[in-house]
Amino acid sequence: MTGNAIPRREFLGLVGGAALAATAAGRLNLEPGTLPRYRIGIQLYSVRDPLAKDFEGTLAALAAIGYQQVEFAGLHDHSPKDVRTILDRYGLKAPSSHVGIPAITDAIDQAIDDAQTLGHQYLILPWIPDESRTPDGYRRIAEMLNKAGDRLHAAGVALGYHNHSFEFAPLDMGIGQARQCGYDILLAATDPRLVVMELDLFWVRKGGRDAFQYFRDFPGRYRLAHVKDMSADGAMVDVGQGVIPWRELLAAARGAGVRLLFAEHDEPKDPMAFARTAYDYLLALPV
Repeated sequence: MTGNAIPRREFLGLVGGAALAATAAGRLNLEPGTLPRYRIGIQLYSVRDPLAKDFEGTLAALAAIGYQQVEFAGLHDHSPKDVRTILDRYGLKAPSSHVGIPAITDAIDQAIDDAQTLGHQYLILPWIPDESRTPDGYRRIAEMLNKAGDRLHAAGVALGYHNHSFEFAPLDMGIGQARQCGYDILLAATDPRLVVMELDLFWVRKGGRDAFQYFRDFPGRYRLAHVKDMSADGAMVDVGQGVIPWRELLAAARGAGVRLLFAEHDEPKDPMAFARTAYDYLLALPV
Protein backbone atom coordinates (compact mmCIF):
# COMPACT_ATOMS: atom_id res chain seq x y z
CA MET A 1 0.00 0.00 0.00
CA THR A 2 1.35 3.41 -0.93
CA GLY A 3 0.31 6.98 -0.33
CA ASN A 4 -3.31 7.23 0.81
CA ALA A 5 -4.43 4.00 -0.81
CA ILE A 6 -7.08 2.10 1.14
CA PRO A 7 -7.07 -1.72 1.36
CA ARG A 8 -9.89 -3.39 -0.55
CA ARG A 9 -11.68 -4.69 2.52
CA GLU A 10 -11.62 -1.22 4.07
CA PHE A 11 -12.89 0.32 0.83
CA LEU A 12 -15.83 -2.05 1.01
CA GLY A 13 -16.39 -0.79 4.54
CA LEU A 14 -16.50 2.78 3.28
CA VAL A 15 -19.16 1.89 0.74
CA GLY A 16 -21.44 0.66 3.50
CA GLY A 17 -20.56 3.37 6.03
CA ALA A 18 -23.61 5.58 5.50
CA ALA A 19 -25.99 2.63 5.58
CA LEU A 20 -24.36 1.39 8.78
CA ALA A 21 -24.98 4.70 10.52
CA ALA A 22 -28.67 4.68 9.64
CA THR A 23 -29.20 0.99 10.44
CA ALA A 24 -27.36 1.11 13.74
CA ALA A 25 -29.20 4.26 14.75
CA GLY A 26 -32.43 2.34 14.36
CA ARG A 27 -31.17 -0.54 16.47
CA LEU A 28 -30.17 1.93 19.17
CA ASN A 29 -33.62 3.58 19.06
CA LEU A 30 -32.17 6.79 17.66
CA GLU A 31 -33.63 8.69 14.77
CA PRO A 32 -31.24 9.06 11.80
CA GLY A 33 -29.96 12.61 11.64
CA THR A 34 -30.43 13.20 15.39
CA LEU A 35 -27.18 11.65 16.58
CA PRO A 36 -25.17 14.22 18.57
CA ARG A 37 -21.76 15.44 17.51
CA TYR A 38 -18.86 13.62 19.04
CA ARG A 39 -17.48 14.70 22.35
CA ILE A 40 -13.78 15.09 21.58
CA GLY A 41 -11.41 14.11 24.35
CA ILE A 42 -7.79 13.16 24.81
CA GLN A 43 -6.26 10.09 26.42
CA LEU A 44 -3.84 11.60 28.92
CA TYR A 45 -1.21 8.94 28.29
CA SER A 46 -0.36 11.08 25.26
CA VAL A 47 0.73 13.94 27.53
CA ARG A 48 2.09 11.91 30.43
CA ASP A 49 5.46 13.68 30.42
CA PRO A 50 3.99 17.20 30.68
CA LEU A 51 1.57 15.93 33.33
CA ALA A 52 4.44 14.53 35.39
CA LYS A 53 6.15 17.93 35.32
CA ASP A 54 3.10 20.15 35.79
CA PHE A 55 -0.13 18.28 36.37
CA GLU A 56 -2.50 21.20 36.82
CA GLY A 57 -0.80 23.37 34.22
CA THR A 58 -1.08 20.64 31.60
CA LEU A 59 -4.79 20.13 32.26
CA ALA A 60 -5.28 23.89 32.07
CA ALA A 61 -3.46 23.96 28.72
CA LEU A 62 -5.65 21.17 27.35
CA ALA A 63 -8.76 23.07 28.39
CA ALA A 64 -7.38 26.18 26.68
CA ILE A 65 -6.97 24.20 23.45
CA GLY A 66 -10.66 23.37 23.61
CA TYR A 67 -10.82 19.91 25.15
CA GLN A 68 -13.70 19.43 27.50
CA GLN A 69 -13.06 15.76 28.25
CA VAL A 70 -10.05 13.69 29.24
CA GLU A 71 -9.44 10.01 29.82
CA PHE A 72 -7.05 9.17 32.61
CA ALA A 73 -4.33 6.54 32.70
CA GLY A 74 -3.19 7.20 36.26
CA LEU A 75 -3.39 10.27 38.49
CA HIS A 76 0.34 11.00 38.85
CA ASP A 77 0.27 10.69 42.64
CA HIS A 78 -2.65 13.09 43.08
CA SER A 79 -5.72 12.16 45.10
CA PRO A 80 -9.05 11.74 43.29
CA LYS A 81 -10.49 14.59 45.35
CA ASP A 82 -7.71 16.98 44.38
CA VAL A 83 -7.93 15.91 40.73
CA ARG A 84 -11.69 16.52 40.70
CA THR A 85 -11.08 20.03 42.06
CA ILE A 86 -8.62 20.72 39.24
CA LEU A 87 -10.98 19.32 36.62
CA ASP A 88 -13.82 21.49 37.87
CA ARG A 89 -11.57 24.55 37.95
CA TYR A 90 -10.91 24.26 34.21
CA GLY A 91 -14.29 22.99 33.09
CA LEU A 92 -13.04 19.49 32.28
CA LYS A 93 -14.91 16.21 32.58
CA ALA A 94 -13.31 12.79 32.97
CA PRO A 95 -15.90 10.31 31.72
CA SER A 96 -13.42 7.44 31.52
CA SER A 97 -10.23 6.07 33.01
CA HIS A 98 -7.91 3.18 32.25
CA VAL A 99 -7.31 0.93 35.24
CA GLY A 100 -5.45 -2.30 35.88
CA ILE A 101 -6.81 -5.71 36.83
CA PRO A 102 -6.42 -5.12 40.61
CA ALA A 103 -8.75 -2.11 40.37
CA ILE A 104 -11.60 -4.28 39.10
CA THR A 105 -10.90 -7.27 41.36
CA ASP A 106 -9.28 -6.90 44.79
CA ALA A 107 -9.58 -3.09 44.94
CA ILE A 108 -12.94 -2.69 43.24
CA ASP A 109 -14.60 -0.91 46.16
CA GLN A 110 -11.89 1.75 46.14
CA ALA A 111 -12.09 1.97 42.35
CA ILE A 112 -15.82 2.65 42.59
CA ASP A 113 -15.28 5.36 45.20
CA ASP A 114 -12.59 6.98 43.07
CA ALA A 115 -14.73 6.76 39.91
CA GLN A 116 -17.64 8.45 41.65
CA THR A 117 -15.39 11.19 42.99
CA LEU A 118 -13.91 11.84 39.55
CA GLY A 119 -17.21 11.61 37.70
CA HIS A 120 -16.25 8.57 35.62
CA GLN A 121 -18.93 6.86 33.56
CA TYR A 122 -16.53 4.12 32.45
CA LEU A 123 -13.60 2.18 33.84
CA ILE A 124 -11.61 0.57 31.06
CA LEU A 125 -9.25 -2.41 31.29
CA PRO A 126 -6.51 -1.69 28.71
CA TRP A 127 -4.17 -4.65 29.05
CA ILE A 128 -3.97 -8.30 29.99
CA PRO A 129 -0.77 -10.21 30.79
CA ASP A 130 0.98 -12.51 28.34
CA GLU A 131 -0.05 -15.64 30.23
CA SER A 132 -3.74 -14.81 29.71
CA ARG A 133 -3.45 -14.68 25.91
CA THR A 134 -4.67 -18.24 25.31
CA PRO A 135 -8.20 -19.49 24.59
CA ASP A 136 -8.75 -20.45 28.23
CA GLY A 137 -7.00 -17.31 29.40
CA TYR A 138 -9.29 -15.07 27.39
CA ARG A 139 -12.30 -16.95 28.73
CA ARG A 140 -11.08 -16.36 32.30
CA ILE A 141 -10.60 -12.67 31.53
CA ALA A 142 -14.15 -12.57 30.16
CA GLU A 143 -15.47 -14.18 33.33
CA MET A 144 -13.58 -11.63 35.40
CA LEU A 145 -14.95 -8.77 33.30
CA ASN A 146 -18.53 -10.03 33.66
CA LYS A 147 -18.19 -10.28 37.43
CA ALA A 148 -16.61 -6.85 37.75
CA GLY A 149 -19.05 -5.37 35.26
CA ASP A 150 -21.97 -6.55 37.36
CA ARG A 151 -20.51 -4.96 40.48
CA LEU A 152 -19.71 -1.69 38.70
CA HIS A 153 -23.09 -1.57 36.99
CA ALA A 154 -24.80 -1.68 40.37
CA ALA A 155 -22.74 1.36 41.36
CA GLY A 156 -23.63 3.31 38.22
CA VAL A 157 -20.31 2.81 36.41
CA ALA A 158 -19.82 0.84 33.18
CA LEU A 159 -16.87 -1.46 32.57
CA GLY A 160 -15.09 -1.59 29.25
CA TYR A 161 -12.20 -3.26 27.46
CA HIS A 162 -9.59 -1.50 25.29
CA ASN A 163 -7.68 -3.49 22.69
CA HIS A 164 -4.14 -3.46 21.40
CA SER A 165 -3.10 -5.60 18.45
CA PHE A 166 -2.21 -8.82 20.28
CA GLU A 167 -5.89 -9.70 20.79
CA PHE A 168 -6.25 -10.21 17.02
CA ALA A 169 -3.53 -12.83 16.68
CA PRO A 170 -5.04 -16.19 15.66
CA LEU A 171 -5.19 -18.80 18.40
CA ASP A 172 -4.96 -22.55 18.16
CA MET A 173 -8.31 -23.67 19.53
CA GLY A 174 -7.49 -27.37 19.48
CA ILE A 175 -8.00 -30.31 17.15
CA GLY A 176 -11.00 -29.95 14.88
CA GLN A 177 -11.84 -26.40 15.93
CA ALA A 178 -11.59 -23.29 13.78
CA ARG A 179 -8.95 -20.77 14.74
CA GLN A 180 -10.17 -17.69 16.57
CA CYS A 181 -8.61 -14.58 17.99
CA GLY A 182 -8.73 -13.49 21.59
CA TYR A 183 -10.74 -10.38 20.84
CA ASP A 184 -13.56 -12.40 19.33
CA ILE A 185 -13.55 -14.68 22.36
CA LEU A 186 -13.92 -11.64 24.61
CA LEU A 187 -16.78 -10.28 22.51
CA ALA A 188 -18.61 -13.60 22.60
CA ALA A 189 -17.98 -14.43 26.26
CA THR A 190 -18.68 -11.05 27.87
CA ASP A 191 -22.22 -9.92 28.64
CA PRO A 192 -23.08 -6.88 26.47
CA ARG A 193 -25.16 -5.52 29.34
CA LEU A 194 -22.11 -5.48 31.61
CA VAL A 195 -19.05 -4.98 29.38
CA VAL A 196 -18.70 -2.40 26.62
CA MET A 197 -15.81 -1.99 24.22
CA GLU A 198 -13.43 0.88 23.57
CA LEU A 199 -12.04 0.25 20.10
CA ASP A 200 -8.53 1.50 19.46
CA LEU A 201 -8.70 2.32 15.78
CA PHE A 202 -4.95 2.15 15.26
CA TRP A 203 -4.37 -1.17 16.99
CA VAL A 204 -7.31 -2.97 15.36
CA ARG A 205 -5.86 -2.03 11.97
CA LYS A 206 -2.34 -2.98 13.12
CA GLY A 207 -3.76 -6.37 14.10
CA GLY A 208 -5.03 -6.91 10.55
CA ARG A 209 -8.72 -6.57 11.31
CA ASP A 210 -11.43 -4.27 9.97
CA ALA A 211 -12.98 -1.71 12.32
CA PHE A 212 -15.87 -1.20 9.90
CA GLN A 213 -16.74 -4.89 10.19
CA TYR A 214 -16.80 -4.78 13.99
CA PHE A 215 -19.05 -1.73 13.94
CA ARG A 216 -21.37 -3.49 11.49
CA ASP A 217 -21.48 -6.73 13.44
CA PHE A 218 -21.78 -5.31 16.96
CA PRO A 219 -23.87 -2.12 16.93
CA GLY A 220 -24.38 -0.82 20.44
CA ARG A 221 -21.38 -2.69 21.85
CA TYR A 222 -18.91 0.15 21.25
CA ARG A 223 -19.22 3.30 23.32
CA LEU A 224 -15.71 4.76 23.18
CA ALA A 225 -12.89 4.86 20.66
CA HIS A 226 -9.23 5.83 20.55
CA VAL A 227 -8.30 7.94 17.56
CA LYS A 228 -4.72 7.20 16.51
CA ASP A 229 -3.47 7.54 12.97
CA MET A 230 -1.25 5.23 10.93
CA SER A 231 1.19 5.99 8.15
CA ALA A 232 1.30 3.94 4.96
CA ASP A 233 4.16 1.87 6.42
CA GLY A 234 2.26 1.10 9.64
CA ALA A 235 3.85 3.62 11.99
CA MET A 236 1.86 5.69 14.47
CA VAL A 237 1.57 9.33 13.41
CA ASP A 238 -0.35 12.42 14.50
CA VAL A 239 -4.09 12.31 13.87
CA GLY A 240 -4.83 13.51 10.35
CA GLN A 241 -1.32 12.78 9.07
CA GLY A 242 -1.88 9.15 8.11
CA VAL A 243 -4.00 6.95 5.87
CA ILE A 244 -6.94 6.08 8.10
CA PRO A 245 -10.15 7.46 6.51
CA TRP A 246 -11.40 9.29 9.57
CA ARG A 247 -14.52 10.92 8.17
CA GLU A 248 -16.02 7.61 7.04
CA LEU A 249 -14.73 5.58 9.96
CA LEU A 250 -15.99 7.95 12.62
CA ALA A 251 -19.36 8.20 10.90
CA ALA A 252 -19.59 4.41 11.08
CA ALA A 253 -18.46 4.47 14.72
CA ARG A 254 -21.09 7.01 15.63
CA GLY A 255 -23.79 4.95 13.94
CA ALA A 256 -22.65 1.90 15.89
CA GLY A 257 -22.99 3.67 19.24
CA VAL A 258 -19.63 5.32 19.92
CA ARG A 259 -20.13 8.55 21.85
CA LEU A 260 -16.69 9.36 23.22
CA LEU A 261 -13.54 9.91 21.16
CA PHE A 262 -10.12 10.18 22.73
CA ALA A 263 -7.24 11.36 20.58
CA GLU A 264 -4.03 9.52 21.39
CA HIS A 265 -0.43 9.07 20.32
CA ASP A 266 1.74 6.69 22.31
CA GLU A 267 5.03 8.47 21.61
CA PRO A 268 4.39 11.99 20.26
CA LYS A 269 7.47 14.09 19.51
CA ASP A 270 5.78 17.13 21.05
CA PRO A 271 2.86 16.04 23.25
CA MET A 272 1.15 19.42 23.50
CA ALA A 273 1.58 20.13 19.79
CA PHE A 274 -0.03 16.76 19.13
CA ALA A 275 -2.91 17.66 21.43
CA ARG A 276 -3.51 20.91 19.53
CA THR A 277 -3.37 19.46 16.03
CA ALA A 278 -5.49 16.42 16.94
CA TYR A 279 -8.22 18.59 18.45
CA ASP A 280 -8.29 20.95 15.49
CA TYR A 281 -8.43 18.06 13.03
CA LEU A 282 -11.25 16.23 14.80
CA LEU A 283 -13.24 19.39 15.40
CA ALA A 284 -13.20 20.12 11.66
CA LEU A 285 -14.63 16.72 10.71
CA PRO A 286 -18.37 16.83 9.93
CA VAL A 287 -19.27 13.96 12.26
